[in-house]
Amino acid sequence: MPHEFEISSDLAADPDAVAAHCFSTQGVGRELRPWFRMTFPAGVSRLDDETITLGKPLARSLLLLFGVLPVDWDDVTFVELEPDRRFVERSTMASQRVWEHERVLAPIDGGTRVIDRLRWEGRLPGAAKMFDVVVPRLFAWRHRQLKKIFGALMVRVDSK
Repeated sequence: MPHEFEISSDLAADPDAVAAHCFSTQGVGRELRPWFRMTFPAGVSRLDDETITLGKPLARSLLLLFGVLPVDWDDVTFVELEPDRRFVERSTMASQRVWEHERVLAPIDGGTRVIDRLRWEGRLPGAAKMFDVVVPRLFAWRHRQLKKIFGALMVRVDSK
């Protein structure tokens, strides 16, 4: 049975600025630090249709705890891509039979909404349960980083 999690944030920056971050390997790294680092092939700095062939693994990325200790690997495979707007990564990991990450950037008044939808199925007993704890915390961290980088849109209530 798949496990799922979704999180979204409204950022005070235009979609082009947010996309430049979210569709770059440097941006991915910045969101994950200091907890994790993902490796990418040399020369890959953007996640776009020049570096990605849909359905074909981009690379076997190592997930390094604190940037140094290998704790998992991910055969990073994108199955859908709308450059600078949306991607769906559907991969296998050492710990997960299925790892799916969809990220959507949507323009909104005054900024950009970033939506992350995650789905996973553990390979071994307990692996999915471990992700049930780790994934919400990690993606909450990533969204806090996005808000630090771009600022969060504040909800304004008009009183009459």
